[in-house]
Amino acid sequence: MKGFARIAAAVPAAAVADIDVNHERTLALWREADVAGANVVVFPELGLSGYSIRDLCMNTALLNACEASLTSLIEAGTSLEPAAIVGLPLRFNHGLYNVAAVIHHGKLLGVIPKAYLPNYREFEESRWFRPGFDLPADAVVHIGRHKAPFGLNLLFNSSLPELMLSIEICEDLWVQLPPSGFQTSAGATLVCNLSASNFTIGKAELRRLLARSASDRGKCAYVYVAAGPGESSTDVSFDADAFICENGNLMAESHRFQRKAQLVVQDIDLELLAYERRSTSTFGDCARQHLRAVRVVDFESTPSEGLVRQVTRTPFLPRDPATLANRCWEMFEIQSNALATRMAAIGKPRLVLGVSGGLDSTHAALVAAAALDLRAQPRTDLLCITLPGFGTSDGTRDNAEALALALGASFSEIGISDASRTVLEAIQHPATEEVTSAVQLIERLRSHPELGDVTLENVQARLRTLLLMTVANQEGGLVVGTGDLSEKALGWSTYAGDHIAMYDVNAGVPKTLIQFVIRWVANERASTWSESESLRKTLFAILDTPISPELLPASAEGNIAQLTEETIGPYELHDFFLYHMVRHGARPSRILDLARVAFNESQYDDEALKQWLSVFIRRFFMHQFKRSCTADGPKVGNVALSPRGDWRMPSDARPDTWLADVAAWHPSPTVARDSGSRPLY
Repeated sequence: MKGFARIAAAVPAAAVADIDVNHERTLALWREADVAGANVVVFPELGLSGYSIRDLCMNTALLNACEASLTSLIEAGTSLEPAAIVGLPLRFNHGLYNVAAVIHHGKLLGVIPKAYLPNYREFEESRWFRPGFDLPADAVVHIGRHKAPFGLNLLFNSSLPELMLSIEICEDLWVQLPPSGFQTSAGATLVCNLSASNFTIGKAELRRLLARSASDRGKCAYVYVAAGPGESSTDVSFDADAFICENGNLMAESHRFQRKAQLVVQDIDLELLAYERRSTSTFGDCARQHLRAVRVVDFESTPSEGLVRQVTRTPFLPRDPATLANRCWEMFEIQSNALATRMAAIGKPRLVLGVSGGLDSTHAALVAAAALDLRAQPRTDLLCITLPGFGTSDGTRDNAEALALALGASFSEIGISDASRTVLEAIQHPATEEVTSAVQLIERLRSHPELGDVTLENVQARLRTLLLMTVANQEGGLVVGTGDLSEKALGWSTYAGDHIAMYDVNAGVPKTLIQFVIRWVANERASTWSESESLRKTLFAILDTPISPELLPASAEGNIAQLTEETIGPYELHDFFLYHMVRHGARPSRILDLARVAFNESQYDDEALKQWLSVFIRRFFMHQFKRSCTADGPKVGNVALSPRGDWRMPSDARPDTWLADVAAWHPSPTVARDSGSRPLY
């Protein structure tokens, strides 16, 4: 797929000092990587000889055999697509080096030596090898009839846009200033680590910590391949560990301690990495401070078909239950502590909250209750006010009251139907013709639903805000906003109505995450609060209620007339679009490619994806003016739309370029294959 490169981490079974067997096993996995459509395949450190050969590595017969094996691999790989990176001991200038050789389409592209040689505890590499720093900057090596640059200053630039390889060997990752830091500063987007790395308890976690950190700081992908089964167990053991990281995330990994050969395949997102580098200003600043001269070797790559990568439908939600629970806790603490800090700046304000019985106001009520606890103020300082209008159902109204009572908050009701009718009558709205009461107006709307226009809807939202602000003045209070991140992205709010608050606690929380936090509170936090069983029952009832603005009358049978997702589209899609567009700067056609992998065609066909992405783009551009004057609120995750923080955009920007990209999109083969990958966190 465009913008991706396919990377393979190959772990052959090792045969210590048996170069012919290692050669055949390496070639077999290289061919397997070719069948998988990989652009790059990485093998373990000293894979052609075996890492644990010790003093045998100085032997002339072994060194001759390794060089002959490499020459044979170069010739055997003429028709294979992946650039292969293999490890071997290599003689140069009266010394011996632990090296990685890059071979592709019958050529030796370059050879990279190990920079740092461990000589502590079980390691003694200085006994045999010289560090790569010994080499002159323009060193060239001859192996058989092949000649190639040799040194630590090599980068390999693919014809695939943004794919540039660099190489570290094992210990290079473990030092305080790894070579990869300078390599990524010079442009490398994929760091390949050929490792042997014997296993000790806890080491697998440390490897991942180091590689994830390197990929996060370097805005790159990092592939790590340790030695497989068959290495000597004389004093140490090896666990066949291999994994691929990208931008701080662990993407795919091998089955450790498996005794047969393995190939871990994963597509890395080059466009994402390029965006991360552009948008993180300090990456470029640091790169300019630490530039080193490099030699760049070009090679050709063919784009791979399909996509080998998990694409989660819910990018805001980690799939691992323990991680999700931790995220919910963190988010709830951010919100409640932020609100408590704002309260402290004011004094001891009461909190005024419009409660509808829906998800957003419920979430805000839970946060407000926790903030009052943090400030040692009574829960009765939370003034929960329900403001029923033309479309309020009995179920949501009852849920709002039950929530307030279960939280120990103050509760009151202020109906807005009569006041709304008065305002509509003052502007001679056609719905008020021959109508003398709110009850008659509701019946007229049921008979003539075409009269329920945006004017009639928005007068209710603005009156609610007017009343909440007025109560806040009367009570010395602070109006807590309820609008969430998804609504702000879509502009799904009434300007100067629910768009306005004195503090927006939900501004950084997407709709798909809010319900999980409410469920987390019900299961984890509610048990420590009074009326816990009543609160849990109410929260689960609210979670089961359809999402609706309830601005138009329900049917005579009490059925909700407006379902938000039928009007603006599914929130799971909009949150998916929002994440990839804002977090990763993805073009619409790429978002659609990813959505086609994430969502089954039985859920949304191609035309539905295009339709709802077009809706998202139009609304995102059209409603920037609301975001430009939004209230303060805490940033919670790595996507935020505050005009003072993460997102600055002119209110009159045109969406035409983005919509044209949607219209031109045609689905490409996007079959996602599982290669042991984990979902993104």
